[in-house]
Amino acid sequence: MGKQIAVLMTDLFEESEFTEPKKALTEAGHNVVVIEKEKGKMLKGKNGNEPISVDASIDDVKPSEFDALLIPGGFSPDILRADDRFVKFAKEFMESQKPVFTICHGPQLLITAETLKGRDVTGYKSIHIDIKNAGATLHDEEVVVCQNQLVTSRTPADLDAFNREMLKLL
Repeated sequence: MGKQIAVLMTDLFEESEFTEPKKALTEAGHNVVVIEKEKGKMLKGKNGNEPISVDASIDDVKPSEFDALLIPGGFSPDILRADDRFVKFAKEFMESQKPVFTICHGPQLLITAETLKGRDVTGYKSIHIDIKNAGATLHDEEVVVCQNQLVTSRTPADLDAFNREMLKLL
């Protein structure tokens, strides 16, 4: 049976880090729900590709309604972490040991949620020091799976490995 996958993102997300995992998830029979501040808003990616429609407002959903969380990179995670609602949503997934999949700058949301201490993590090179400062052990590898819950990758070049481990975990 397909699982419900929450996706936290806003404008300036990295398109391939959303479209490729979404494709892999939906082809495997899972349902992907894009969550932002405003349902129906059209999100613009940082590369200017086709806009993505928001399925649900953060105010209308609860982590308990979902089986896993996807956080694409780009500038989106940095924007979202300024809003406590998104930080709290991500934190609940980490604390309840539900699967969390994040790539590139995605770990920024988990850093702000203070959920990476003692974890094995990777991410985009420019946030490596932030990952270390959050108390995580940094691995500069294409994909890192931590405690059978958290899957992280560095860049769009790592998407094949990211998607493979994401689907394996589900």
